Amino acid sequence: MDVAYGEVEISSSVSGPKLFKVYDNFEIIAPKIIPETYKSFTFIRGDGDVGTIKSVTYGDGTSTKHTIDAIDRSNLIFSWTFFEGDALKGIINTATHHLKFIPSPNGGCVFKQTFVIRYKGDAKLIDNIINGIKEAIKNTFKKMESYAIDHPKV
Repeated sequence: MDVAYGEVEISSSVSGPKLFKVYDNFEIIAPKIIPETYKSFTFIRGDGDVGTIKSVTYGDGTSTKHTIDAIDRSNLIFSWTFFEGDALKGIINTATHHLKFIPSPNGGCVFKQTFVIRYKGDAKLIDNIINGIKEAIKNTFKKMESYAIDHPKV
């Protein structure tokens, strides 16, 4: 089984706690501001804390299920793992994501998201999947950052 790693890092003028709060409400905000990417989220088990399982339906009609692995509100960290769904293209066993907002001296932060993809059986690494995930992370971040700027009371 092949394993692939990826990382996206983006500087932002928005504070880490504010962006963390926006991402903490991702399943509510993302379908409103990025409906072409995120159509809906359904809670299968749990209420959003660690151990929660959610189903995501994407704009193209594909879906995945993921579990919330960690939420550390004091250190501005989220972790989750996709483990099932047709959006995994039949070749990905799991895709684990770690997201962190690192405060910067100017009052903003550095958004850092890493991911580890574990492929099924003899499936091989596919660069366009890694690049597609990175682009999706960047595009989603920019939309979420804009939402945070446009909604100062969030």
